[in-house]
Amino acid sequence: QVQLVESGGGLVQAGGSLRLSCLASGRTFSYYAMGWFRQAPGKEREFVAAIAWSGTSTYYADSVKGRFTISRDNAKLTVYLQMNSLKPEDTAVYYCAADRTTQKIRSGESDYWGQGTQVTVSS
Repeated sequence: QVQLVESGGGLVQAGGSLRLSCLASGRTFSYYAMGWFRQAPGKEREFVAAIAWSGTSTYYADSVKGRFTISRDNAKLTVYLQMNSLKPEDTAVYYCAADRTTQKIRSGESDYWGQGTQVTVSS
């Protein structure tokens, strides 16, 4: 069982930066792939980024490539999402997800999800 708690959301102006964190419980965190999704009002939840358990492989949605960076610190049981050059269209609730593979993460069918953290980008 893995429990996930996101933090770091907030209000930022366009062009600004935020770093989201996702703290996981459980001793097996280092064996899980991790990812981030987001859901804007009136839209479906969409994939943002994923990282393998080792941290050696990362994946990004085209809409965030070059602006967002996913990373993890297995010793701290934490995965991060550094978001730079933020745009109003990045406004959404951001969710952390965990599962055994990045493929499962990217499918959107992860077994474990956090409660979400709100990110609002003003123009």
